[in-house]
Amino acid sequence: MSTLVGRWALVIGIILAIIAGFTTIPSLPVVLFILGLIVGFLNIKERESTPFLISVIALLLIGVAGLQLGKFTSVAAAVLNNFIAFVAAAGLVVALKQVLGVAKSTS
Repeated sequence: MSTLVGRWALVIGIILAIIAGFTTIPSLPVVLFILGLIVGFLNIKERESTPFLISVIALLLIGVAGLQLGKFTSVAAAVLNNFIAFVAAAGLVVALKQVLGVAKSTS
């Protein structure tokens, strides 16, 4: 059941990030952040943590660098900002789980 919820959170988060590039949705970053937390808690297993975190770092760097260069249209920039909010939240959860796991194993 939790896997199903996590999958739907992922799909809904991606769809919302794209749709919101074309329109203004109040408090969307909060919704995307919450969906990202759900994805991080429910979808990413221990064995997937390192590849996931590397992917999150790459996506965030590409997104932030692209926004800094200003090479995107306003719609693409909005979609990218929304996607960054979504992915960063999932990465935060997985990174914290990794840190707590390392702290447990060393004590």
